[in-house]
Amino acid sequence: MNPLVSIIIPVYNCEDFLERCLESIRNQTYPEIEVLLVNDKSLDKSGEIAENYIEKYQLKNWKIIHLEENLGSSVARNIGIDRTTGKYIFFVDSDDTITPDCIETLVEISEKTGAEMTISQLECEKATTGEKSICIKIKTSYELLTDNAKIFEEFAAGNLVTYPVNKLIKTEFLKENNLYFKPGIYAQDELWTFQCMLKMSTIAIHHGITYTYFLHDKSVIHNRKKKHFDDWFTIGKAVDEAFQKEKNYRRKEQILQYLTAYKSLTLLMNWRAQKDENLWKESYSNYKKLSKLSPKNYFSKDFTVQTKKADLFTRLPTEFGFRFFKWRYER
Repeated sequence: MNPLVSIIIPVYNCEDFLERCLESIRNQTYPEIEVLLVNDKSLDKSGEIAENYIEKYQLKNWKIIHLEENLGSSVARNIGIDRTTGKYIFFVDSDDTITPDCIETLVEISEKTGAEMTISQLECEKATTGEKSICIKIKTSYELLTDNAKIFEEFAAGNLVTYPVNKLIKTEFLKENNLYFKPGIYAQDELWTFQCMLKMSTIAIHHGITYTYFLHDKSVIHNRKKKHFDDWFTIGKAVDEAFQKEKNYRRKEQILQYLTAYKSLTLLMNWRAQKDENLWKESYSNYKKLSKLSPKNYFSKDFTVQTKKADLFTRLPTEFGFRFFKWRYER
């Protein structure tokens, strides 16, 4: 008997894209699916569109939950996790689509390997031009990782992706380890994935494309503001706290490697989003409060030259750090 897969979709102000998303799910080749749409107090017709779609196709195993106030995608996903009855959970964003064989492909791999999480490649598509690209690439060459130390090593090196979508996850694993999304922050995906990787013992990787992430004017990636930058610092502090508590020396090194790369990447995204000197400097100053490489780390072969350079860059006086960053960005 095929295991049930619970697809969780947070819904908020997505009336222009929602039906396309729902169509891709209804047309799955895998039959054993339940769909939980969590309407996060949408201000547009998203809730109505979802209700009408379920009624139109008489979708018995589809449910929509209407929240009485806007609580954010983290809470919407958490509610979905608590309401699921499936063996597996699969997150989809309401403005994206999945390939017809997406769930079938990932279930087959998960059942064969026993993986707690099966990750698949996504593609990005520009809504205005239809241009497609692999914008967030799975870099690991592995197809199966069966050791937590190796999993975290690959994650810390940036070889595994941090988005929660397009991952088939055992429901039991999430609930037993209390792996819920942190409410009230943007970019909660990063922190949730980090926390998952600390505990996960088996990951399967499918290098084929099963998900399309649409880039449009309403995408978060195009609308980041100070709140997003402040939340990145909040996430950085949570990672730093994990670093401080960790007793295993090698794991501490890996967390520090990850934190260093995280600071560099989010500073770059900060600038691309706003090109606001004051906001960038504020984030840079905040990041200097987080843990850094020690002199001993600089002489260690366990850290790459790239990581050492990135760490050194975050130590500069703020004014000089900004000028150096801007020179590198514009050259």
